[in-house]
Amino acid sequence: MTQVLRMGAVAYAPKVVTIWEGFKAWFDERGLAFDYILYSNYERQVEAQFAGEIDLAWNSPLAWERARRIAAARGVKVEAIAMRDTDCDLSSVLVVRKNAGIDTLAALQGKTIGFGAVDSPQATLIPKDHLRQAGMIAGRDYTDRLFDVLGGKHGDHIGGERDAALALMAGEIDAAWMIDGNHQAFANEGTLPAGETRILERTGLFDHCNFTTSPNAPEAIITQFCELLLSMRWDDPVVRPLLELEGLREWRTGRTSGYALLERAVDDEQFYDQQGNILASNYRY
Repeated sequence: MTQVLRMGAVAYAPKVVTIWEGFKAWFDERGLAFDYILYSNYERQVEAQFAGEIDLAWNSPLAWERARRIAAARGVKVEAIAMRDTDCDLSSVLVVRKNAGIDTLAALQGKTIGFGAVDSPQATLIPKDHLRQAGMIAGRDYTDRLFDVLGGKHGDHIGGERDAALALMAGEIDAAWMIDGNHQAFANEGTLPAGETRILERTGLFDHCNFTTSPNAPEAIITQFCELLLSMRWDDPVVRPLLELEGLREWRTGRTSGYALLERAVDDEQFYDQQGNILASNYRY
C-alpha cells in the first residue's frame, strides 16, 4: 500500500480548503500521495502531531514554539523544513493618530494600547515583549485592550488587528499594534485614512509560519515533499494561483533563527511553560 503523507492545517478562513485541495492535486500528479486534515485551532494541531495523527503541520510561529518545547521536553525531534518567502524578516508596528500628541513611548504612560488576539505573535506577544523591554508593563504603565478574535488561530486572520485599527481611529484607544503588512493593507483600504496616523515604534524582525515535521515522520516522503514544494515556480500557470492564495512567490528551506523574539515573549508573557503546557489563563480556543 502507498504511504500517504498526512499534513495538518488550521481552518482559519474558507480559502484554506481551496488551497490544500489544489496542493493535494498537484502533489498527486507528481507521485506524492498527500492528504490533509483540518483543525479548528493550532493547539489541537500540535497535540495531534505528538499523538501520531499527522506527519507534518503547517504551523503558525506560536505553534512551532509549542511543538519545539514539547519535543525538547520529551527528547524527540521536530524540524521546521520549509516556509514562504513572505514568512521571513517581518516586523510589527505601533500606530498612533497623527495629531494625538503622542511622540514617544513615555507619552503612552497611563493610556490604552490596543492589541490583537491573546495568542497573536505579531499583534500581542511580540509587541507586549517589545514594550516590556522598554520598561513598560501592562496593568502598571498602560492599559492593554485585547481585540481577541478567533482564539486558537494564533492571529492568522486580520480581524483583531483591523478591530484595533478601527478603535484607534474612533478614539477608543490611544495606540494600536499590528503587523507591518496589515498596517499597509489598512492604509490601502482606508481603515487607516491617509495622513491621519503615524508609526511610533517598530519591533525587531521575526519569522512567521513553517512546515513542522512530527516526531517519527517518514523521512523518505518528507524529503519528496520538500523537493516538490521547493520546485514550485511563480511563472507556472498551474502553480501560481496556489501560491497567490497562500501569499507567497516562492518556498524556501525552513530556518529557526527568526523565532528568538517570540521565544522570549512566550516566556515573558507566560504563555507556555518549558514543556509546552498552556499557562495563559485568559486563553480560549
